[in-house]
Amino acid sequence: MTRALRWSGWVALVMGLVGCGQADSTLSREAGRSDGTFDGAAPPVGPDGPGEGSGTRPAPGTLTAGVWDDNRNFDHFTDFLTENAGQRGAPPFTDAEREAANDRFAGERAANARLDIAFVIDTTGSMGDEIRYLQSEIDDIATRVIATHPGAEARWALILYRDEGDEYVVREFDFDANVGTFQARLAAQSAGGGGDYPEASHAALAAMNQLRWRAGDDVARLAFWVADAPHHAQHAEALATAVRAAARADVHLYPVASSGIDLLTELTMRGAAQLTGGRYLFLTDDSGVGGSHLEPSIPCYFVTLLSHAMLRVIEIEMTGVYREPEPTQVIRAGGDPRDGACELDGGKVVEIF
Repeated sequence: MTRALRWSGWVALVMGLVGCGQADSTLSREAGRSDGTFDGAAPPVGPDGPGEGSGTRPAPGTLTAGVWDDNRNFDHFTDFLTENAGQRGAPPFTDAEREAANDRFAGERAANARLDIAFVIDTTGSMGDEIRYLQSEIDDIATRVIATHPGAEARWALILYRDEGDEYVVREFDFDANVGTFQARLAAQSAGGGGDYPEASHAALAAMNQLRWRAGDDVARLAFWVADAPHHAQHAEALATAVRAAARADVHLYPVASSGIDLLTELTMRGAAQLTGGRYLFLTDDSGVGGSHLEPSIPCYFVTLLSHAMLRVIEIEMTGVYREPEPTQVIRAGGDPRDGACELDGGKVVEIF
């Protein structure tokens, strides 16, 4: 897929994505100032949203997504790995690592009192078809989390990334308890760069691990990793190292696969979610936004609004109680789910999230 910039007049978009920084492999740590202004060259925010152009920012509740839990369906996950064992560039996680993660995360979780959320976002040009919508969704989700969990002392962090040779490789905004500051940082970004298909996701995940995550057994630590492209194959080990570090810190990765991903991206994202105790989220064509979305290699799932999916996994992290989407939230189903499960050919059963 061409990495050309696709966002006509709404430059600034959405998702905190964007770029400014350095044209080498160093990190551009634009932490921002406490008054909400920025040290970097972020575009201004106008009445119609950030950046150039005058297009109206879309209302939240547009993008659609499914969710899949490979720890609850570990046999199916190992079959998927076996079928794609020769995939070039796959992160070199071992069977022992995966089995240990499954032992840890397959059951119910403990409840948490506090919340740290990071958003790790690919801001290259090919994300332009969905970024404006993603920004609107995340902005709304942040507001809803504050309203739903007012005592959670929620904090927000933002990692933006592109690739070597772009204006920046990684740009970082560390945790802040002021949701308005987070939302302003997110709005002040734009998409660009990324001349080839793979991007510097290994560097972004490494930077994510350097954020000031709070310690303690009562803190839900989760990161939504939004991307539409894989890592460079030569950085597979570095990406695996970053995922392992996240697992050790008990940071749960929730990848959000966007339009244009390939099999390597799915393999990597699902592996990262399984190893860290997160879930795999994938955007679908139901919204009509963006390019074509890869049909995931999973047999059964519900499609809801992306905002419902993200809020649901946050709620599960906070309460420790597994729950499916409300029937009124389900747009459609992949497969034939009944009573929270799908029976496959041969009698095998998978749990639907």
